[in-house]
Amino acid sequence: MKRFMTVDGQKTRGAGTDPSGRSEGLDEKGQIARLGCVSLRMGQVSPPNPEVIEKASRRRFTAEYKLRIVREAEACSSGELGALLRREGLYSSNLACWRRQVAEGQLAALTPQKRGRRGRSVNPLSKKVLELEQETERLRQRLQQAEEIIDLQKKSQIYGEYP
Repeated sequence: MKRFMTVDGQKTRGAGTDPSGRSEGLDEKGQIARLGCVSLRMGQVSPPNPEVIEKASRRRFTAEYKLRIVREAEACSSGELGALLRREGLYSSNLACWRRQVAEGQLAALTPQKRGRRGRSVNPLSKKVLELEQETERLRQRLQQAEEIIDLQKKSQIYGEYP
């Protein structure tokens, strides 16, 4: 048996919604209570729920699982395909994406890929360039040392200090 109750001057039957869209209902005492923090009639604030809601984690599918689902979907008729997707908890967009990946390159497209930014590509010549730059710097230092020795020898010959 449903009771009639008034909310903001309007008669409603059983549970309904308030103008903000929140659901209302009758509590144990037969009074209207909102399922949020504030009750309508009593004007009292109930304490918030202390339970911490666990953050949802993103689902990850292995390449073998994706390939198995694509093969099962190919074997299904149209009515069975919906049942397969419901049973596995998948969306049709998942299946469409996996079918495209299979068409592009069988298992290579289905292997898990690293998420995030791509690393810098290593130039194969960069190691050789680094070695050549180090050798150039070493030869410049030897050349500078040789020029200083030659200048010293010239000065010693001019002043007669070197035999």
